[in-house]
Amino acid sequence: MIIALNKPYGVLSQFNRNPDYPEQRTLGDVGVPPECLPVGRLDMDSEGLLLLTDEKGLEAKLMDPEMGHRRRYWVQVDGSPNQEVIQLIRSGGLNIRGHLTRKCRAQLLDAAPKLPERVPAVDGAADGRSQWLELELREGKNRQVRRMTAKVGFPTLRLWRQSIGDFELSDLAPGEWRVLSEFERSQLFRV
Repeated sequence: MIIALNKPYGVLSQFNRNPDYPEQRTLGDVGVPPECLPVGRLDMDSEGLLLLTDEKGLEAKLMDPEMGHRRRYWVQVDGSPNQEVIQLIRSGGLNIRGHLTRKCRAQLLDAAPKLPERVPAVDGAADGRSQWLELELREGKNRQVRRMTAKVGFPTLRLWRQSIGDFELSDLAPGEWRVLSEFERSQLFRV
């Protein structure tokens, strides 16, 4: 079984609670079956498509950079990057904690994507001076998108994973999940 979850802001991509922060929300709080483990992760402060499965080996098939599965993100950054900055991101070779990023797709978006309201909302002052980007990566190091945008001088304000392969998060509200159909499963594996 593969589940698509629209992971809300502030939810950890795990089931265990941190005893130091018992009020922290986890996947158990959104009702995902505990026998299903996350395929990759989304940081607590990131939102959007998170896959979960009870199938052994699926994470390696989808998340291993050598398999080349695309992951598309919409990223709100603080400031207004120009095409030179976008080209830096596209070219790869950004040193992120000793790892050189691979080439990726990156573009400026003309308008903010239509997303559910985030709770809490991005600071209004930062929201007014921000720009939205679309990034498509075939790798996923820890906090990579955030570290890439910070490295080129434009920290991430909001991060939303929209798709994996050809499967797009569509009509699920934050915190909702559903089991994928056979057709949707096949979309995941389209590189």
